[in-house]
Amino acid sequence: MTAIPDPSKQGFKFSQLLYDTRYRSMTIQIVSLIAILLFFGWLISNTAANLATLGKPIQFKFLGEPSNYDINQRLLDYTSRDTHLRAGLMGLINTLVLALMGCVTATILGVAIGVLRLSKNWLVARVMTLYIELFRNIPVLLWIIIVFSIMIETMPRPNQFRSGEAAMKLFDSVAITNRGVYIPEPLFNGGLGDIFLLGESSLRFGLSLDLIAILIVLFVGLFISKKIKTNADFIQNETGVRPTTWWKRLSIVILPIVITLWALGFHLGYPELKGFNFKGGIYLRNSLIALWIALSLYTAAFIAENVRSGIQAVAKGQSEAAYALGISPGRTMSLIILPQALRIIIPPVISQFLNLTKNSSLAIAVGYMDLTGTLMGITLNQTGRELETVLMGMAIYLIISLAISTVMNWYNNSVKLVER
Repeated sequence: MTAIPDPSKQGFKFSQLLYDTRYRSMTIQIVSLIAILLFFGWLISNTAANLATLGKPIQFKFLGEPSNYDINQRLLDYTSRDTHLRAGLMGLINTLVLALMGCVTATILGVAIGVLRLSKNWLVARVMTLYIELFRNIPVLLWIIIVFSIMIETMPRPNQFRSGEAAMKLFDSVAITNRGVYIPEPLFNGGLGDIFLLGESSLRFGLSLDLIAILIVLFVGLFISKKIKTNADFIQNETGVRPTTWWKRLSIVILPIVITLWALGFHLGYPELKGFNFKGGIYLRNSLIALWIALSLYTAAFIAENVRSGIQAVAKGQSEAAYALGISPGRTMSLIILPQALRIIIPPVISQFLNLTKNSSLAIAVGYMDLTGTLMGITLNQTGRELETVLMGMAIYLIISLAISTVMNWYNNSVKLVER
């Protein structure tokens, strides 16, 4: 009888990299990766050589030069004598503020509209459908310009508040004008002061010790509240009776915050009409308000569709079983349907958050100084460093998008079903 040698014991041959199915796919991937890296290496090298020939070698020294322009909406201290790097930091903070405000508002509106679209009330369902189709089928830039124009043309001028033609809102604490919105500002008589980080560098910023103290008290209260809830869950599982803990959990969160605010001398600083404009309070420019409203309403229409599809993906037997047990429709939706639908809703909502963040770059159309308007706008025009500024802007947007995806994916994993 002739013995057939075991192929696995034969020596390795380089021809197997192409003809052996065990290695061929890996070989193709490695060769493709090397080819891509070589292409990008050639592209970068060729670009750098051409720029050097034109007398514009790639460098970032311009970031340390004075910016010589002002930024109309900012959270940190900034003057036109600061560097382009700090101007870019101001634009980045403005982008993050707008993205955060937009994502929170769009989520709240989107969930509410998505649920209402499934209402059994014919009129409510049709109005929500009209809203969704109206906002998601018109470019967001047009909505931004429309809202901005409405604020400029229809809101009262500051001098109309002096003549009595216009009045402040919410017990004379909020002024809505054609220049922007002025809201009360939190102040502390016995404040702890600020702590400044990074010294006098372009990336310097100050942290309010008052805010840090309030956040610490809040987190401690939330931690204790969670412990109380965990203990109540344990008692319920052991005895079948759940103790009443809502007042304890509410008190342990609110009372320490109230005491801390009292100890710090918390009070509100209200805007007042002085001269030709309002002074004091927090100033929100009409460009920021227009972007916030337009981006929120536009993105909410897409989130509403994600919520609707997620709810409809949950089996009808779930709601029917809840109704059979006497659970009200509202509690059925909040306690049974939505928690199950979240696993379907969250992945597409991540994409909507990323779209809103990237759409914030349209802020330049209404004069809001975000990252596009500062680093990739005025700084680019003043320094002539197109490649450097655009590459930096692309990298920053990429980092922001990856951070949002990481956080949302972590939350998605925390609510997914765990199989036994």
